[in-house]
Amino acid sequence: MNVEQPARGTDLFSGQESTLNIVTRFAPSPTGHLHIGGARTAIFCWLLARHFGGKFLLRIEDTDMERSKPEYTESILDSMRWLKLDPDGEIAFQSRRLALYNEQVDKLLSSGHAYWCGCSPEAVESMREEARAKGEKPRYNQACREKNLGPGPGRVVRLKTPAAGRIVFDDLFKGTIAVDINELDDMVLRRSDGAPTYNMAVVVDDALMRVTHVVRGDDHVNNTPKQILIYQALGLPVPVFGHVPMILGADRQKLSKRHGAKAVIEYREDGLLPEALINYLVRLGWSHGDKEIFSLSELIDLFDGKNLHSAAAAFDPEKLLWVNARHLHGKNAQELAALVLPFVRALPLAPEGPDAEILSELERFIPLFQSRSSTLRELARHLSCLLVPADKVEYNQEELKKVLTPEGGEHLERLRGVFAALPRFDRETLHTALNQYVADSGAKFKAVAPALRVSLLGFMGGPDLAEIMQALGSAETLARMARTARTATLQ
Repeated sequence: MNVEQPARGTDLFSGQESTLNIVTRFAPSPTGHLHIGGARTAIFCWLLARHFGGKFLLRIEDTDMERSKPEYTESILDSMRWLKLDPDGEIAFQSRRLALYNEQVDKLLSSGHAYWCGCSPEAVESMREEARAKGEKPRYNQACREKNLGPGPGRVVRLKTPAAGRIVFDDLFKGTIAVDINELDDMVLRRSDGAPTYNMAVVVDDALMRVTHVVRGDDHVNNTPKQILIYQALGLPVPVFGHVPMILGADRQKLSKRHGAKAVIEYREDGLLPEALINYLVRLGWSHGDKEIFSLSELIDLFDGKNLHSAAAAFDPEKLLWVNARHLHGKNAQELAALVLPFVRALPLAPEGPDAEILSELERFIPLFQSRSSTLRELARHLSCLLVPADKVEYNQEELKKVLTPEGGEHLERLRGVFAALPRFDRETLHTALNQYVADSGAKFKAVAPALRVSLLGFMGGPDLAEIMQALGSAETLARMARTARTATLQ
């Protein structure tokens, strides 16, 4: 059995011919938050659809009633919105489509491609143990296959797997994959409680949703031959399959929190940019020459499903931060102001006032620390000292004590007089005045600058002193210098 990958398909359940454009889907289960492995799969599906002008669909596979939680569904949808992976059309929920699955199971029963099985789970496990003892593949022994049973308590519906043959399909990323049908079981299609199994529901959904390309993690490779058998039994066109290698930790083990991996929603809370996370995750298994930084429009133009690596990629938190920093550094101050505002509002010492006023200040201050920040959270923390008045600045007491010696306080007091007398308070004028003061005082620059820097920012580090003062303005600069000069006299 060699399954061709169709360029044209059927109107699935009606038999009417129709041309299929590329349709991809992402189908997470709401049993937890969206993590980066699932996010990368969603991104690949989204990019493939956008590149070819097709459709990207979103389906929530919530038939596991015990483990599926509404809060996880909302978290997944929130993560998708933040990443801007907008689906085409309404979101599908498997829990609302049970009748569709059962209709197709009944169709398989009527056509003779499926049968009722009354074997208990314990009996089936005993069959498998017996096969293992003989050195054979553990499987159900088809005890009910020819009994012509009907529905009844505790009974399931199984697919009548062909007696022999091979399933061969061309994987987008792994090449040709072949499986002997003798390796497969008469799989359960409908459980004893009437619920469809995963493979049955997925096939019906993908067919009804006219999915042409199924891109997913390679942990699903073993499901693909089973699903192809269901497609064949229902007389449906088989989509193109592509199985993406897993993301591993630096130690080549399964990715987990100990490797620094987090849920997508946590990266948003950490202040990463969605386009940076997308950029990093796409490059984690795909390449376009040696280029590392891509805009979203570039990824859409370039991602055609080729150049995907066959080996699993290793997650590197430091590389992700580097990518995020590159994207952050490339934004203009106005755009960054709107993005960093929520993080500024969440600071322990948050500025007061309306958003419009704070946004205006952020646009003025952002260039000072933009190139020194890797995330929005870090940028907000750097800017916090500039967004409050002099009497609210929180000083690093250890650094304050170190630099605000009597000599440091004296320099501050004299400099305050110099700056107050300036005709203009721009960077060039301030820079000249500071250097002239150092030259005239006979002091070394390192004896003057630290006291001034801590006075202005509350800590050591930061950009050029003249740039800081120009951004703060004359009144605020002099007020901060006055406050710390008084502190020096009290030490």
